[in-house]
Amino acid sequence: MSGKARFRDRVDAGRQLADALVAYRDQSPLVLGLPRGGVPVAFEVAHALGAPLDVWVVRKIGAPGRPELGMGAIAEGAGAYLDRNALRRLGASQEAVQAAGEQAQRELERRSVLFRDGRPLPDVEGRTVIVVDDGVATGGTAHAVVRAIRARHPRRLVLAVPVGALDAIAALKNEVDDLVCPTTPTDLRAIGTWYEDFSQTSDADVCALLAKARGRFPAQPDLVVDGLEEAYRPND
Repeated sequence: MSGKARFRDRVDAGRQLADALVAYRDQSPLVLGLPRGGVPVAFEVAHALGAPLDVWVVRKIGAPGRPELGMGAIAEGAGAYLDRNALRRLGASQEAVQAAGEQAQRELERRSVLFRDGRPLPDVEGRTVIVVDDGVATGGTAHAVVRAIRARHPRRLVLAVPVGALDAIAALKNEVDDLVCPTTPTDLRAIGTWYEDFSQTSDADVCALLAKARGRFPAQPDLVVDGLEEAYRPND
């Protein structure tokens, strides 16, 4: 591989990540991919562990006028996270954050409808749940998702990513029961630099992988997507 790249693509990353998760095979885990890029990685993990695959939809809250900059994230099941440092740097008002959050929620709801095709949120209570993404840069989306899932009382909550910024990974460790991240550079720069092929994952790709996985496993109970009204608060 050239340069920093450690993974050929998301399939390769998923297979390598699955090797680090073999201890969970006997716990009948539920694997949840974060759309879109986390789903191809999660598919390989679920396949290796003989586990059902589903998604937990999350959407970054972009800064006003600079949507590529994340101020936080909102997730299905009333999961919300706002980055106090980012808000301070950007000087974003509560009104601006609320407007950005509403825009993010509209896209989250669109993806929820598309990816679930009428199915409800998976029932995570009492289960070992493995949340998978293709990498962690700032950690905003991961924070929002694990908070939403934790509130539904899984037996064990695991976050698994192939690569993540060292400081972001450290900040997430207290929010999960186990965090599996084989590569934790101090200078991440961008997740894509750790992949030879980091092509965009499309909505169609996600739907196809879910349909393929669903051929073996049934779906489960109730989609809840709440607003951001209570999210404008200091991070815990």
